[in-house]
Amino acid sequence: MGAGEVAKFLELVMILCFGAAWPASILKSWRSRTAKGKSLFFLCIVLAGYLAGLAKTVLLDDLGSLLFVAYSLNFIMVSIDTALYFRNSALDSRNIDPYA
Repeated sequence: MGAGEVAKFLELVMILCFGAAWPASILKSWRSRTAKGKSLFFLCIVLAGYLAGLAKTVLLDDLGSLLFVAYSLNFIMVSIDTALYFRNSALDSRNIDPYA
């Protein structure tokens, strides 16, 4: 296994570790029904990072790789959490009791 393959493997491990946290974040956003404690700025930065990772795999013509799949899944999960942020912000602005 060459240095390039090791680097790809380590990048994949990093992306999988980051991705492991998003399902819990999505579930918390869904259940809490509030945007309090969430940062749209942070979510946008993370989305931009995953988009850059996707662009890298496209530029390297590596669309069939596990990296492309991992970046795509993470981008989708953060997009879902971002959509929930907007839903929850709307609920917050209407002063709707999240537990009613």
